Amino acid sequence: MAIPWEIEGDYFEGCNCNVMCPCTVADDPDEGNCYVTTAWHIQKGNYGETGLEGLNVVAMFNAPGNMLKGPKWKGALYIDQKATPQQNDALAKIYSGQAGGFFAVVTNLVGEILGVKSVPIEFDINGKRRSLRVKDSLELEIEGVNGADAHRDVLLVNPSFSAVPGSDLVIARSSKYNYKDYGIEFNNSGKNGFYCKFRYSS
Repeated sequence: MAIPWEIEGDYFEGCNCNVMCPCTVADDPDEGNCYVTTAWHIQKGNYGETGLEGLNVVAMFNAPGNMLKGPKWKGALYIDQKATPQQNDALAKIYSGQAGGFFAVVTNLVGEILGVKSVPIEFDINGKRRSLRVKDSLELEIEGVNGADAHRDVLLVNPSFSAVPGSDLVIARSSKYNYKDYGIEFNNSGKNGFYCKFRYSS
């Protein structure tokens, strides 16, 4: 019997495309390949009887071409060190696609998992700003761009391709995006970002 699960909370991402990323309409990345970091703060959630509230998960993907057409991506997964062994196992199963749902579909696009690590993760929200730190590996900070009406978010509505299907994305720009792990190193500051609420289930 498959174990039922659901998680919801806050999501944001940064990549090396210019604002606004063409991958969201299934076009090729600006630089021919994409380095995207995706981050989730789980406000509510469970995997069977295992609660997942308050935990963070981060993934870094490199797509060496069109994200949907290929070639397949490489990926690295980072799970909050605060997770108990049971929570860590649950999150690994959810985000690797083993537990079904959205991530089971995404794994069809991934050709190689570089690794899964349990690490300290800092996830912060302050107004239109989002920040993320993964110890010894990653720094990412984004801020929502300004529209003509300063009281309304600038949105990408109904994107063709997104890590949060069915959600409109707040368009943002990174002020910091540095990564160094698994032999990959880059500084893609000043580039595209998005944020929104998320909800996934089995």
